[in-house]
Amino acid sequence: MKESALVSILIPVYNQERYIAQCIESAINQTYKNTEIIVVDNHSTDNTWNIINKYSSSDRRIKAFQNDSNIGPVRNWKCCIDKAKGEYGKILWSDDYISHNFIEHTLPFLLDQSVGFVFTAVNIFSDNFDNTQSLYHIGETSLYESMQFIEGTLFEKGEYPVSPGCALFRLKDLKKNLLIEIPNKKSIDFSMHAIGPDLLVFLLTLDSYNKFAFINEALSFFRVHDQSITVSSDSAKITLYYSLAMAYFIEKAQLNKTFVKRYNALLKIRCIKHYNNSTGLNRINDFYKNNKVLSIDYGFFFKSIFSSAKKFLCGYFKKIITAKANKYQHSKKE
Repeated sequence: MKESALVSILIPVYNQERYIAQCIESAINQTYKNTEIIVVDNHSTDNTWNIINKYSSSDRRIKAFQNDSNIGPVRNWKCCIDKAKGEYGKILWSDDYISHNFIEHTLPFLLDQSVGFVFTAVNIFSDNFDNTQSLYHIGETSLYESMQFIEGTLFEKGEYPVSPGCALFRLKDLKKNLLIEIPNKKSIDFSMHAIGPDLLVFLLTLDSYNKFAFINEALSFFRVHDQSITVSSDSAKITLYYSLAMAYFIEKAQLNKTFVKRYNALLKIRCIKHYNNSTGLNRINDFYKNNKVLSIDYGFFFKSIFSSAKKFLCGYFKKIITAKANKYQHSKKE
């Protein structure tokens, strides 16, 4: 392993006094020791900053900063990146943590210059650990073609992450591909919402590489709680922001027309399902800035509708059967 390579662990934080200690400890306890830990507090109003200072005073690898005011989540991510000096960068959300061997296991994959990033499987848990769920098991630990991630993300094939919190990147790619703003016709301020810029870090990075790496082991741990961005945001808003982000990527990467028409089919379905006149997003053209390919693949359109209907009906009938089975078991006990 390239032990001389400095890895920057980047921790943006705001009001996480309950979780920041566990997060920092997972960073300082890495088996790979050549790290710096950049913690940028976004002007917290609780005890977060005091906890950070306690750790930074006892470990020289921790470099702690506090913003004079709250600059929004995405600008704070960018602040972490800009202050880092490593060759590689690992974003670590302040309410999550990573396995002690995360860097040791992920870094070797990036020694291959054709690999854009490496991500691991994730365990998602709540504070009481009762509902742990394992995600992103796309296959065996290996290298994969970039297009597999891109297609899997845009067309919802299998499980691919939208959060870079489970991945290791080259720092230069984080600096280049973390966008404060995503150009869009509706003047939506992505810097204050953090939904969209996270996914684009993956997609824009892969636009410059042939491969990505995946480790089929849960080395990343995501916490679900009431203040989580995805938990506190409604599903229609999340779908909207990610749709705009992916439409931006399609234009930026200049994907072929067949690919674009398939994605347009999904946009059409989302317009019907999620959006109305109040959003101003009723047409495929509303999602793009300059894209000239606005026709859709109707075969893919109807196939997607049929697939969604099938999933809905299967889930519906499964609930009915389960309810009847439970009722039958209850009646037997009586």
